[in-house]
Amino acid sequence: MLDGGLSSQLEAQGCDLSDALWSARLLADGPEQIERAHSAYVRAGAQVLITASYQASFEGFGRRGAGRAEAAALFARSVELARRSAGSVERDVWVAASVGPYGAVTADGAEYRGRYGLSVRELERFHRPRIEALAAAEPDALALETVPDTVEAEALLRVAEESGLPVWLSYTVARGETRAGQPLEEAFGLAAGFERVVAVGVNCCDPADADTAVRTAAEVTGKPVVVYPNSGERWDAGRRAWAGGATFDPVRVLAWRESGARLVGGCCRVGPATIAELAALLGTPAGNHVEGGTEDPEAD
Repeated sequence: MLDGGLSSQLEAQGCDLSDALWSARLLADGPEQIERAHSAYVRAGAQVLITASYQASFEGFGRRGAGRAEAAALFARSVELARRSAGSVERDVWVAASVGPYGAVTADGAEYRGRYGLSVRELERFHRPRIEALAAAEPDALALETVPDTVEAEALLRVAEESGLPVWLSYTVARGETRAGQPLEEAFGLAAGFERVVAVGVNCCDPADADTAVRTAAEVTGKPVVVYPNSGERWDAGRRAWAGGATFDPVRVLAWRESGARLVGGCCRVGPATIAELAALLGTPAGNHVEGGTEDPEAD
């Protein structure tokens, strides 16, 4: 059982995420808010927490005046904050270090288009320092997430393989293709040659698109499938706002599991209440909060 949208919970807590670093800004300016959000998901039943490093980069931290050592410490802090929240319950909770795509760092919606005009080697050079900094903090796994195309997936997989950590690869998709328009069979098939990949799937997509993608990922790779879609609302990058209504029916998780999903949760606009519903449907234990934990942060 994965968590839900970290940014959604941070916004519910009143955090301003308008900065280009998005939730990663709070690693420097409000780490207590990140820990509070993680704790909400732990209490909802999450067994895996995804760190607040999705939009983090050495270049982005550098624009805020952070040197290399300080930036590396902020990457490490993302793992530490999740680890502290994971330790607040009497059950095992894993920490997956988020590695977002190059397009997330540009903060212009490019992760929903892909095809940046960069080669595999150029993308490797960009991602290697990020992955090395996160791996040094010793998370339980790396989450290569919201990947829009196969060029970036190949770069990420090559670098992540060097870390020695378990890895999952998760594409953002639409209408049966990657966001860059590549067939899902081709996209998922890339993971077959990488030993460290423990799951392949999709996130940050419409729940309806996840239905077919889960089946395809299982058939193509023979690996466990990871799936954590958005609420079904659409992100307008120009207006920087969500539009449309939510279509995420928690009951979908039962069909996903039947099709091969073994890591399930939610992405943008999917909060702790929905994660609790998913956990109840799957029969996963919520666990008991131990002394010293954070109080429930949800106010809505």
